[in-house]
Amino acid sequence: MPATPPLPLLKRVPPGAWTGVPWTYGTLLAIRAFFHLPYMPTDPFPPAPDGWVLIAAGSVLAPAGCVLLRRRPLPALGLLLAGTYAVTLGLNGLTLGLIHYVAIDIAVSWIAASSDRLRSLTALVLAVAVLPVYELTRTGLGRPLVALHDTGRGDWQSWSALALSAVVAWLIGNSVRQNRAYTERLTTQAATQAVTAERLRIAREMHDTVAHSIGIIALQAGAAARVTTTQPEAAREAMRAVEREGRETLAGLRRMLVALRAADSEPPVVAAGLGDIDRLAATTTAAGVRVEVRRRGEPRQLPPDIDLSAFRIVQESVTNVVRHAGTRACRVTLDYREDELALEVTDDGRGHEIGIGTGFGLAGMRERVALLHGEFTAAPRPEGGFRVAVRLPAPATAAR
Repeated sequence: MPATPPLPLLKRVPPGAWTGVPWTYGTLLAIRAFFHLPYMPTDPFPPAPDGWVLIAAGSVLAPAGCVLLRRRPLPALGLLLAGTYAVTLGLNGLTLGLIHYVAIDIAVSWIAASSDRLRSLTALVLAVAVLPVYELTRTGLGRPLVALHDTGRGDWQSWSALALSAVVAWLIGNSVRQNRAYTERLTTQAATQAVTAERLRIAREMHDTVAHSIGIIALQAGAAARVTTTQPEAAREAMRAVEREGRETLAGLRRMLVALRAADSEPPVVAAGLGDIDRLAATTTAAGVRVEVRRRGEPRQLPPDIDLSAFRIVQESVTNVVRHAGTRACRVTLDYREDELALEVTDDGRGHEIGIGTGFGLAGMRERVALLHGEFTAAPRPEGGFRVAVRLPAPATAAR
């Protein structure tokens, strides 16, 4: 899987910019019309006496709503509608301008795409309600609702067209929200299936370990049965071996062995355990990301499930560094303590840009460590980069 690509250019533009640009253009266009510039339409009514006060107030309210659109959607839409209302009333327009209403449609569509159903429906009602409210305001002020040469039909056609555009914008945004929710459900289902696949892998890998231990137990028990009367001491030694092997097997069954889910596009790496860490470091270094391995404490032989599981965790962490961190080096620390093994993989890459709640790699490692009764943390480092830290129980008496 390649490194996480940047967002498309259009998605990097904040919603306030999409709303503010057409609103500002519509306002400037409407103001120019009153100067009777060439190629500009002439409005049938002059501006209101206090029109410039309303225009100035609206030119403050609407841009403020555009800025707040991402953080406070409904209050931002209210400011945008109030600013549009004030500017249109100050310019003595018959109804809200088309370009102004395009900005309102964009805001409604974005709210429908990013908010819950109740909030998005509230935004739609506000956007449609501002049209009759404006008509009622003009009536209350004694201003005509239609031009002298108009029959009245054109104004209502414009009103209904604007309302219909708001409904269409809401439908588009709501469709985007539903598609996003469906994609999230598919991702959750895929994550659940990934965990199930990991547990099936543990069953296959544990089969080898348990079958080997049971075979030894059967051989030792058979030998003890044959020499019980002739060689009691040898029989006792064989039974002690059976006891040791049985205890170790039970301990291994209590810990789940989860293998790394290797990406389909990459060849699988066959490894027996932590003894292959140096080979993994050499391979990754040759690929362009230097891996520094540090060991603390006295290295010792670990139970097979702990050994292989620890290697898989390191392997997955290093793979994540190569894929996502955007750095040229990382550090792997193996700390052999008295009753546990501590692993740490750190880098200086783009840790602050990578979400830690997504992806199957971290989920697989967390599941693996939980089944081994260990502790797992993965988070960006305050000084930059990313850190994966694992503690696995590995008493020295459990080693062969």
